[in-house]
Amino acid sequence: MLLNINSLTGRIILAADGELGKVDEFYFDDRDWQIRYMVAETGNWLLNRKVLIAPAAFKRPGPGSEPFAVALTRDRVRNSPDIDTKKTVSRRHELELHQYYSWPPYWGGGFCAGGSSVGITFTPAIEKNAKTDEEAADRQAAEDPHLRGTRAVTGYTLHATDGPLGRVEDYITDLDGWNIRYLVVDTGLRLPGRKALVSPHWIKSLVWKTSEIFVDLTQEAIRKSPEFDPATPVSEDYQSAIYDHYGRPRRERVR
Repeated sequence: MLLNINSLTGRIILAADGELGKVDEFYFDDRDWQIRYMVAETGNWLLNRKVLIAPAAFKRPGPGSEPFAVALTRDRVRNSPDIDTKKTVSRRHELELHQYYSWPPYWGGGFCAGGSSVGITFTPAIEKNAKTDEEAADRQAAEDPHLRGTRAVTGYTLHATDGPLGRVEDYITDLDGWNIRYLVVDTGLRLPGRKALVSPHWIKSLVWKTSEIFVDLTQEAIRKSPEFDPATPVSEDYQSAIYDHYGRPRRERVR
């Protein structure tokens, strides 16, 4: 089942023993667009502290505005490692968190978010500093979990092969594997335009410094693609129509 991230943001989070807080945003891995954590805003009971919850603790969210249930208790969350979400989350922070909750690590072992073995196996180019010392880069890569927030990436400018087209407005995620299947793009740069879906498979490069995403599609192809309606569930037929329109192999799709 596919669901848009905006429909999950703001939902009440229910722990086993009561309300935990609200969904603030999600962190995903910028190398494979796999969702790694939900950022939960706890509210007054925990001094508005924000905590990270891995998909291993997610229960399947229902439709509409139903609460998002997690397999945790308030007490367990209260005593969890305090991670400052205003700063970059390091691998060390992740290790502390996963050890505390006994969550299996997703790095270096084939574990995929949500316990699924399904994932997107591609790595779009990411702008790097050529002057960076090689050894320092290796150490940083080992420590950097490549986490990006959905809230931060929303609003990024999308560039087609022949120029800028629109902005990232939302994300479509798979509730089985918790990978981001599509970016929802508003094709209007200054005024709202029609909405289109773009798969991360079609991303050529990402420039975080300038908040830009470059895709291997033309402006015309995106504008003439099957229009996305946020109020309508993303069906198999609709996805097939998108891939057929772009002339992309359906095997790219993650089921």
